Amino acid sequence: MNRRMFLGVLTGSLLATPGLAEAQQAAGKVWRIGYLSPGEVHNPIEQVFDQSLKALGYVEGQNIRLERRYSRQPDGLPPLAVELDNLGVDILVVWSPAGALAAKRATSQRPVVFLAVGDPVSFGLVPSETKPGSNLTGISFDVSQEIYAKSLQLLKETVPSLRRVALLVSAEVSMPKSRRMVQAAAQELKLELQDIVLAPPPELEVVIRNAKNQGAQALHILPSGLAYVFRQQLADLALFHRLASIHPFREGVEAGGLLSYAPSLAGIAERGAAYVDKILQGSKPGDLPVEQPTKFELVINLKTAKALGLTIPQSLLQRADQVIE
Repeated sequence: MNRRMFLGVLTGSLLATPGLAEAQQAAGKVWRIGYLSPGEVHNPIEQVFDQSLKALGYVEGQNIRLERRYSRQPDGLPPLAVELDNLGVDILVVWSPAGALAAKRATSQRPVVFLAVGDPVSFGLVPSETKPGSNLTGISFDVSQEIYAKSLQLLKETVPSLRRVALLVSAEVSMPKSRRMVQAAAQELKLELQDIVLAPPPELEVVIRNAKNQGAQALHILPSGLAYVFRQQLADLALFHRLASIHPFREGVEAGGLLSYAPSLAGIAERGAAYVDKILQGSKPGDLPVEQPTKFELVINLKTAKALGLTIPQSLLQRADQVIE
């Protein structure tokens, strides 16, 4: 994450009034926050979440205690959600659709804030984004399904000769709406899609190699917890097999991927901290509408483009939020 973005993420939080947090600290109250993530320990997005909580007046070891759990495998998330619920935490914060579904199964009473979940209604997390009406709310990942079509258009603009694209989907969650939007965009752009399933290493290498052998020229990665966890491997494999790649998070491009057009995970982390604050102040999750991300970023890795023998159009470079050289 660059310095400008990090400072921007924190600006909104720094303007907030941490009155409740200070009052609770004075009263000796220590909130217990369960934190469940498919990411690695102390990843950059978690640091934004921690700093955003601190800007709101919540300091670990003083008035909050974070119970952190991680799993790089989707089937590891449900038992960890149950474990956090059994600890009696005051609130659960969970990343990814798989994490949110694990939390929903683990508890129907404890407040849950989910982060970076595309289309939470389709996943069955809430009946309505405007009126969740349950113990879950949070920040979604999609403003509209059109973001997936836009990503494919950017990929075509970068590689004008593009004809066949491997669409990498995660087995951890079903994303039929996203798949339909990408398919519609592919038809309009006269591109052939080849579905492949994201699997953990070493199977991931086999999946990417097979896609290349079957004629794929590029890799379009749909968002998921696994896509974040294995972003470095995905970037490395795409480059090794000379596949142009568009990633669902900027972190994938920072790892060496070619492009990303996506909501800011740092922005989602910041807003997630604000939702935690609201609930600890007494708001009910069911009364808090699911919030959509507001910060989108186009990130281009020029070094990777050169390694692939691609020339990024100047018009695209001018629209980029960040160009990595």
